[in-house]
Amino acid sequence: MPPADRRAAALALLALAPLLIWELSALDLPASRLFGTAHGFAWRHDWWLSTVLHDGARQFAWGLALLLALNVWWPMTPALTRRERTWWLLATLAGAAVVPLVKQQSLTSCPWDLAEFGGAARHLPHWLQLGPLAMTDGGGGHCFPSGHASSAFAFFSGGFALRRAHPAAARRWTAAVLVFGLLLGLVQLMRGAHFASHTLWSGWLCFTLNVVMARWLQPQACPAAALGTPAR
Repeated sequence: MPPADRRAAALALLALAPLLIWELSALDLPASRLFGTAHGFAWRHDWWLSTVLHDGARQFAWGLALLLALNVWWPMTPALTRRERTWWLLATLAGAAVVPLVKQQSLTSCPWDLAEFGGAARHLPHWLQLGPLAMTDGGGGHCFPSGHASSAFAFFSGGFALRRAHPAAARRWTAAVLVFGLLLGLVQLMRGAHFASHTLWSGWLCFTLNVVMARWLQPQACPAAALGTPAR
């Protein structure tokens, strides 16, 4: 495994520590109580949050994905190889898909569905609501992890795709994705659409997926080199 991949894998493992600390602290409900009451979430239908930072951000993400698709055939990043540009697109699409796939298996309801916030569901840890023996909280489910935050986190792929040709840009890209992902997570926290942990796990899933997929980002050795024969 190349050094850059080892560092990324180590970072993914290290990130589990604060995630697990947050889980054990049981701070999801207190964080949501900052914005919600028994009457619901006052920011749920706020125009800036629901229209601009929710619907608008999602449309922007798909527009950026379209640019990545065009970049494969009409390079806007000519320093990247075709392999790197293609990987960037495919890894982004995989990141956009992995969170919805997990959500489909989850029976966890959104905060605004809980009885404490004017709904009917009871609060259960989301890990008890995944898998064949999943428990139901009595709500609509399919709310863990945060799909909206993954609209940003899916673009962690850019940090991996850019790191060979543009290492400084790769670091800035990764930082920007992290900031925007957390911002979108805050939007959903304020609206009552997700708990904070939903956003954190969404980011971890997307980043770890890129770590796993990075093996296909490396240039393939030519057969002659693989056999120890000088390539001509």
